[in-house]
Amino acid sequence: MMRKNRLNIALAIFITGGMLACNPLKKMSEEAENVKYTVNPNPLELHGDSVAMSISGKIPPEYFHKKAVVEVTPVLRTKGTNPEVVQEFETLTLVGEAATAEGQKITQASGGSFKYEDKIEYKDAMVYASLDAKIVGVFKGNKKEFGIFPIGEGTKITPRLVMADEKPILGQDEFVKVVPKKLDAQINYLVNSSQVRSTELRDEDYSALKDFLKEGVEKGWVFKGVKVASYASPDGEISLNENLANDRAKSAKNALMSDFRRAKVEGYKDDAFFSLEGKGEDWEGFKSKMEASDIKDKALILRVLQMYSDLNEREKEIKNLAATYTEVAEKILPELRRSAITVMAEEQARSDEEISRLVKAAPDSLSIEEILYAATLTEDLNEKLSIYQSAKKVYPKDWRGHNNTGYILLLQNKANEAKAEFEAALEADASNKIASNNLGICHKLAGNTSKAKELYEAAKGAGNEVNYNIGIINIMEGNYSAATTNLGNYKSFNTALAKLLNGDPGAAIKTIDGSDEKDMALAYYLKAVAGARTGNNELTINNLKTAFSKDASLKKRAMKDIEFIKLAQDEAFRNLF
Repeated sequence: MMRKNRLNIALAIFITGGMLACNPLKKMSEEAENVKYTVNPNPLELHGDSVAMSISGKIPPEYFHKKAVVEVTPVLRTKGTNPEVVQEFETLTLVGEAATAEGQKITQASGGSFKYEDKIEYKDAMVYASLDAKIVGVFKGNKKEFGIFPIGEGTKITPRLVMADEKPILGQDEFVKVVPKKLDAQINYLVNSSQVRSTELRDEDYSALKDFLKEGVEKGWVFKGVKVASYASPDGEISLNENLANDRAKSAKNALMSDFRRAKVEGYKDDAFFSLEGKGEDWEGFKSKMEASDIKDKALILRVLQMYSDLNEREKEIKNLAATYTEVAEKILPELRRSAITVMAEEQARSDEEISRLVKAAPDSLSIEEILYAATLTEDLNEKLSIYQSAKKVYPKDWRGHNNTGYILLLQNKANEAKAEFEAALEADASNKIASNNLGICHKLAGNTSKAKELYEAAKGAGNEVNYNIGIINIMEGNYSAATTNLGNYKSFNTALAKLLNGDPGAAIKTIDGSDEKDMALAYYLKAVAGARTGNNELTINNLKTAFSKDASLKKRAMKDIEFIKLAQDEAFRNLF
């Protein structure tokens, strides 16, 4: 019995030894470190909400057994003496040329190369981690762990520095302090006469002029002056017509002076108040009225007149025409014997002091433009809010009252209340781009970026603010080129961040240095990252030192920020913590 047991043990040792001798995994395991891996990007980078990478590898000749299978699983593990797996990527399978398994073929004699790509959802634990390759060999159903080999670093999460500095848009008032007023009238004359007939002063246009004067005096308008341009019809002697035009200007002024006096207009007696101009014969007027008339032979008449450049000949022909064509004498020429009058005035708006008083005491006595303007007269956000609330109460159908109320609420970090106001603005004006932009901000702050993007798209054209807000989402989604374009010429932290992420650290530093945010702790931190990406250790350390002095909590981030992995052993860097 004892002899039989010894034979069984010996047989088992022989069989096991034979199997091991035929198993190539031991040799492959021992030489596994000779496999070369190139990771791109390295360190890994957060793009949007995921981390993507590609690995290319080189297998040396005479390494890979023809029937072997190797499973390569990239893993992110925490750093330290007892690393833990944070996340595994998909497994890559490499197979020998005679293996039956599916995978990328590797020849035994010449080795070969392989490529691998994968994307995983980001987790916070990926930040300060090591990217390793877990290798397992398989041969004839037997598995052997080759080990875990470091191939790269953890994840850069610099895009998460993006600031929520979305730009709302205010609905602007159309208030003007001075409203120009103007009225035109005309006095017509009989042939060869400069006398103003009483019937002309009762015509509709001249009666409107007198009403204009009355209204202006009642409302306190400032009358700026009167222009009188007088003409003669081109059917009399040149010298007579020139004097006649001047005389008509004077007679028109005298008639106006009487009406200005009766209306009690101030300043009308000033020398410069009336501007008189005798225009002489009105050939241009004659041509224009002929072209606009329905006179049968008007084309012939105009051609005949164009044949004569001499004014005396023209006068002769016009007299002939008037005698021949009764319509010319009755319809065209009388309208040319005239004084064209333009009265100019300005309506003065209420003073700033009065508007500020009334918007508190009696907002319903003000126009919507005056109420909206009143909000520009104070810097106090609570006062502005009260004024805009009055605007939406007095003028509920005007979208600006609701929108501007929401605008102030956003500035006061009351996004939920602001959202209701922007929705009310869109009820008043469903296609309003400004309100769409502002409502998009509320959705983005609530984490609903897809709805925010939809509203921003509807808001395009409302201003550069819309593009800026889209640029913030571009950063969050990892589209840094689009972000750089949409953030445009704004000199802000986010603009600098986008340029850094898009591969231009120099432009990022220049942008942040030119911004109003250059003294923020994060601004110095961003410049430190730019220094690390360009290998400028001095720039990195100096800016980190300033950033920590402004916000000590940034030390915790920097200690685990893969952006600074190459400085981990630098004494000056270590002394910062």
